[in-house]
Amino acid sequence: MKPQRAGLLFASGSALALLLAACSGGSSNSASPQPTSTASQVFTYDTTATVMDDTWDPATEYSDGIIAMPNMYETLTRYNSATHKVDPLLATSWSKSADGLTWTFHLRHGVHFHTGRLMTAQAAKAALQRTIKLGGGAAYVFTPVKSLSTPSQYTLVFHLSYPAPMDVATSAAYSAYIYDTQAAGSTASNSALTKWFNTPHDAGTGPYTVQTWNKGQEFEVILKDYPGYWGGWSGPHYKKVVFRVVSQDSTSAQLLRSGQVTFVEQVSPSVWQSFKGQQGIRTMTSPSLNLKLRQAISYGIDYPGIIAALHGAAVSSSGLIPDGLFGHSTNLPNYTYDPAKATQMLKQAGYGPGGKALNLSLTYTQGDSNEQVVATLLKSSLAKLNINLSTQSLAWPTQWAKAKSSDTASRQSIFLEYWWPDMPDPDTWFTNLLLTEHPPYYNLSYYSNPALDKQINKVDELTATNPAAGNQLYHTMQTEVLQQAPLQALYNVNYQYAMRTSFTGFVPNPAYANVVFVYNLKPTG
Repeated sequence: MKPQRAGLLFASGSALALLLAACSGGSSNSASPQPTSTASQVFTYDTTATVMDDTWDPATEYSDGIIAMPNMYETLTRYNSATHKVDPLLATSWSKSADGLTWTFHLRHGVHFHTGRLMTAQAAKAALQRTIKLGGGAAYVFTPVKSLSTPSQYTLVFHLSYPAPMDVATSAAYSAYIYDTQAAGSTASNSALTKWFNTPHDAGTGPYTVQTWNKGQEFEVILKDYPGYWGGWSGPHYKKVVFRVVSQDSTSAQLLRSGQVTFVEQVSPSVWQSFKGQQGIRTMTSPSLNLKLRQAISYGIDYPGIIAALHGAAVSSSGLIPDGLFGHSTNLPNYTYDPAKATQMLKQAGYGPGGKALNLSLTYTQGDSNEQVVATLLKSSLAKLNINLSTQSLAWPTQWAKAKSSDTASRQSIFLEYWWPDMPDPDTWFTNLLLTEHPPYYNLSYYSNPALDKQINKVDELTATNPAAGNQLYHTMQTEVLQQAPLQALYNVNYQYAMRTSFTGFVPNPAYANVVFVYNLKPTG
């Protein structure tokens, strides 16, 4: 869920805990029978959370729709996690001016939206301008854009107010989609287009288009192939994609073993381990991406115990920025499990063993067995410090709404969530989670630091012109956040996938959390 991010606690597509800031299950009833197409034509994605719990509008969707959206929509570029560079997609090539203020993208010819309209530079410009104007989702990745121009039918130019890596921004996992802004009519308003999307419809250029949305049901989203896809359909391809919401690990395991689902996004480490060596199943891992009281709690968390309990689903973190991204540092003042130091700091505040009990609440996402394990371990380790932690599992929309509530008394003390990058750039951790925000939306630690705000607003431009200075600023910012402890990175997620061996071509890409680009798979039986 986006945010799948946490309060004091946080794991880094990262697992986060948003401290003293204070995903979801599905029905077992199906609105329609399982698709009748042959197994070799249908790719069934098993997920614990509602897929389209936000909006169908590609400009502003910013949650678990990420697993479905990239199969309907495409961006100008796509990040390649193997080469750490961006590859062509709707843009075939691009260049930038010497001062970094002008980026010219040459678009692919002969691409049509699912509405039948030709994708041109003018259409792409209209999509990006609408996304920027609406300002939702991850539209902030286009903050440097001063204007867009289209000198020819297939040439799109970004004019920037300061240098920024637009080839990376156009590969973002959210809000970088190119779509038909005239899908609801050439004179339709923004709100009318959003309403059209939410019926639902899609207006992308991707290989699949929406067939059915069974809102709140087990077989929630079904996509079908778009016959006019520019990549063509020669050779083996899945013709249908089904997103099936299954909240119980045992049920997911049974469905995978029987071949009723093709891919399982997440199960508990013990269930995942049980798949190893089983005929017809393949497993895969992929790496992801009050001051005294906050500091005391940070020292009171048994980080090694959490990582051990997750049996390979987690690895230790250093700061907010995960290994593999610019700005990652190993020489940061990270917290370690130190109950003695936690006790000392709690006593200075009048709490801890022998003092007043500290009563806190924590919420985590219903149906996420890993978060349940973490919540249980947090409760246990903090109990030794005379901290009473009440834990509650909530459906993701309920958990998020609670954190954003205008009634501060009704919020949770600790918000447990995952955070993954909107684009392969570390700025996404700071802009969303730590930039001052009123009312709260993603900054669910409610942290406000004007000095840090200035650094956050400066770091993107600095990195574009002086990477060494940008890297140092990220180190400085992370040091400040660790000292202030508004949130804490519990661990970096090590994605554990299980899938049938009836296809090839799956390459996990941590820049697109839990996304399976189904068109790229090759069914083998």
